[in-house]
Amino acid sequence: MFSLFGKKATKFRGIDEKTPITETSYVVLDTELTGLDEKKDSIVSIGAVRMTGGSIGLGETFYRVVSPRTEMSAASVMIHEITPSEVESKPGIDAVFDEFLEFCGASVLVGHFISIDLSFLNRDMKRIRGTEIPNPALDTFSIYEWLRKRDLTRDCWATTLAGYRLYDIVRCFDIAVNGAHNAIMDAFTTAQLMQRFFPLLAEAGVHDMGDLLRIGTPFRGGDNFRLTNEFGNF
Repeated sequence: MFSLFGKKATKFRGIDEKTPITETSYVVLDTELTGLDEKKDSIVSIGAVRMTGGSIGLGETFYRVVSPRTEMSAASVMIHEITPSEVESKPGIDAVFDEFLEFCGASVLVGHFISIDLSFLNRDMKRIRGTEIPNPALDTFSIYEWLRKRDLTRDCWATTLAGYRLYDIVRCFDIAVNGAHNAIMDAFTTAQLMQRFFPLLAEAGVHDMGDLLRIGTPFRGGDNFRLTNEFGNF
């Protein structure tokens, strides 16, 4: 069985692949980390925003700062500006994980280079519950790349990017970047980028979740790619 876009069809657990992308519930997320080494680093904060189709639920947000399980690096403090003294009185990730999972529900998860966020979240999920987060996931980077390769004539593809940093890409779509760099602001910015993708996806003939999930398969280029091109997003 093959999809409209020539890729072998894949089953996505808990998702009816014929569901319109405009009727699907999404949770757009971001994490701040002590660093990018999955063996040595850990989560400092989680931010998430709900979407239904291209509509962002402005009052439907999740944001928690947690006491990390590992030491915070100077580089990470400079980026997210969460200091060791700020997390001393915060609960650990174990205390907020159930609340985060409840917020996500059965929604499709969305993030920019989300495989990095999921690798840290799943490490804690397996430690706490013995399993990984079951929700299907979309990577806005993968969607961006798919759309860009199909039509290079649009203004939103014309700007030469220094890398594939979230904030470089959103500026190409005239999305204002305001406020401090933190997990909830980055989640909201990513949600706005996803919002911009919906009309472009419709024009490209992407209407069902099955095709969108195949297009948006999380990029797995490894930490070196993230460190080089997405530095500032941990």
